[in-house]
Amino acid sequence: MNESYLIPANSKKSKLILGMFRPVDLVIFLSGVGLTLIFIAFGLTNELWQVIITLLPAGIAAFLVMPVPNYHNMLTVISNVITFYTGRRTYIWRGWCIHDNDDFE
Repeated sequence: MNESYLIPANSKKSKLILGMFRPVDLVIFLSGVGLTLIFIAFGLTNELWQVIITLLPAGIAAFLVMPVPNYHNMLTVISNVITFYTGRRTYIWRGWCIHDNDDFE
């Protein structure tokens, strides 16, 4: 086979649990579902707003670990957006042609 090796496109999925979850994703999801089950067991769900508040932890946790194209999940998207907007915004050029424009200054 020409002594070449082709890496499959989904080689990173073998490092994930069930091919889609990191351990921290499962912790987030299971804690949200567990908290919702505790709310269901001990809470009163007579009115609509109480049902919504009871199901909110599982809904938020499921939203955070939901897969997104071009990213891993929504948690990764949110962390990238926060890093972009809170990170350094002034980029200083330090390339090989930094002194090429000294005549124009």
